[in-house]
Amino acid sequence: MSFTQPVSRPTLGGRELEYVTDAVSGGWISSQGPYVRRFEEAFAEWNGVAHGVACSSGTAALTLALRALGIGPGDEVIVPEFTMVASAWAVTYTGATPVFVDCGDDLNIDVSLIEEKITARTKALMPVHVYGRRCDMDAVMDLAHQYNLRVVEDSAEAHGVRPVGDIACFSLFANKIITAGEGGICLTDDPRLAEQLAHLRAMAFTRDHSFLHKKLAYNFRMTAMQAAVALAQVERLDEILAARREIEARYDAGLGDVPGVTLMPPRDVLWMYDIRAERREELRAHLAERGVETRLFFKPMSRQPGYLDPVWPSLNAHRFSEDGLYLPTHTGLTAADQEYITGAVREFYSAG
Repeated sequence: MSFTQPVSRPTLGGRELEYVTDAVSGGWISSQGPYVRRFEEAFAEWNGVAHGVACSSGTAALTLALRALGIGPGDEVIVPEFTMVASAWAVTYTGATPVFVDCGDDLNIDVSLIEEKITARTKALMPVHVYGRRCDMDAVMDLAHQYNLRVVEDSAEAHGVRPVGDIACFSLFANKIITAGEGGICLTDDPRLAEQLAHLRAMAFTRDHSFLHKKLAYNFRMTAMQAAVALAQVERLDEILAARREIEARYDAGLGDVPGVTLMPPRDVLWMYDIRAERREELRAHLAERGVETRLFFKPMSRQPGYLDPVWPSLNAHRFSEDGLYLPTHTGLTAADQEYITGAVREFYSAG
């Protein structure tokens, strides 16, 4: 089905084409050349963090972060029930075990439930800033300090939320707040972790490039062309975040009094505008007929076939997954677009 109002589309209104053309014309199209480093430095500086290490995806960033922290077989990592499955997969890729904690009413991990899941095998916490809502990082960091745990922030959906953990991992997929088409980046203040992240992403080559590889590593490098796009996006990040705040405010105003729609708590940065909706599947069909694309909430990790646990029907994460959806959300969304979308929602509920 073709949608006139897709749930997401990249907004490439800066110097993306100029920078990509420069990379191509200069012959630097692989992971070499200046653009990868320029992007890493620009994004790290914007976030007030010392080091950025770009890579091939947000999932790759999480995997690199866990490996750089020494997470491996026999270890446990605390992961939210309500997240995209890549959060859990990254733990599994290292040979460690994800241990899931249910969400609160803001969809983020319920920090009051974390401590009871900590065991002697727990090595790290992985809070996820869901849909752009910042987790209670003060509480997370207090627990990390108390139990001597590392913290990997899954910030895939939260460009603009400043990192405080050991490593923060961002996605640059095409539907994210800023994009490279595909890609990811890790941020850290620790120079040794940054060096290890860069070492692991590039097949653990020795400095003399002797083809003697002393550890299992990855080809998770970002290309210069991706970095060129990402750099141009970082240059506009303040503008992008401001535009998205306006989009959030317009949705709040347009949907706040619609019977059948429950607004979710405000977002620190807007990735996707999420709501809870009565008769959700009927609403989705109604919107699709009018060219408006929607997406469902994440399913609980304990409902995923690879992590199946019979506890899943009792979880908050399941309750939210049953009636939650998000509406078209991208930087190029206009006031007229939103009026059309919210009008279609109002039409559905007014028709009974």
